[in-house]
Amino acid sequence: MTAPAPSSSPTTPAAQSAAPGAGTASAASAARGGAARSGPVALVIAAGVSVQFGAALAVTIMPRVGAVGVVTLRLTAAAIVLLLLCRPTLRGHSRSDWRTVIAFGIALAGMNGLFYQAIDRIPLGPAVTLEVLGPLALSVIVSRRLVNVLWAGLALAGVVLLSSHGGGGFGGLDPLGAGFALGAGAMWAAYIVFSARTGRRFPQADGLALAMAVAAVISLPLGVFEAGSALLDPSTLALGAGVAVLSSVLPYTLELLALRRLPAPTFAILMSLEPAIAATAGFLVLHQAMSALDALAIALVIAASMGAVRSQVGKRGE
Repeated sequence: MTAPAPSSSPTTPAAQSAAPGAGTASAASAARGGAARSGPVALVIAAGVSVQFGAALAVTIMPRVGAVGVVTLRLTAAAIVLLLLCRPTLRGHSRSDWRTVIAFGIALAGMNGLFYQAIDRIPLGPAVTLEVLGPLALSVIVSRRLVNVLWAGLALAGVVLLSSHGGGGFGGLDPLGAGFALGAGAMWAAYIVFSARTGRRFPQADGLALAMAVAAVISLPLGVFEAGSALLDPSTLALGAGVAVLSSVLPYTLELLALRRLPAPTFAILMSLEPAIAATAGFLVLHQAMSALDALAIALVIAASMGAVRSQVGKRGE
């Protein structure tokens, strides 16, 4: 049997060996700090994957209920799910809180409505390519760091390349569809601003649930007018619920959490990943072509997003 080790004083080898342990603890602490910084980025990426595959699923049910009908199904189902899960309280909020959440709801309704009008007319990849110009513009306007402007410029280069998806370029797109996509981008920029404000004013996802209810109330009359009783078809309702979870409930919750820990400019540049994800989803789900030029554009966009995140981490470490 091994004898018990003697108690050590500060001058014993045992005490000297404590230093590597302290170094290990410091390394572990640094690793936890790195994980904490990368956590919001992972949330944004997961949200992007969810929302774009949800959009691809939505395209498959547009022939049944139209673009407005899909938006109505998506927002209404998402509002019901979030209200049941969050059970937000209606008391104890200031007028400013309510103005923020209503503006957030209007941005949600506008962003979704315009985007689905766009993908009803043009392919998913180019639609998101045009839409992401809104967040990119926001990142340039809000950021006070030259490096973020440079990363936004690189992302924009990738976005422009991706616009040639399928060989048609911007010139080959339906003008009305392109206009809807640009309008959705403006509303997306507003969504980023008001999502961050809502996240600071309301606990957990309560503000998102209330904003989603506002968006559903705005879209419901329009959807009923366009699709009518087709909205009540069981299979359509089931697909609409799937779109709601993939495109609204999951991604908006993840983004709300990310925006509590990410600056708006960094978040906006990360949104440039959306065209890459959308092109991939269009290829896998809708069998929309992806060329070598698309792959190059995707690489530029990913490089810009990674650079933006690294510059933000470096700033925090200064």
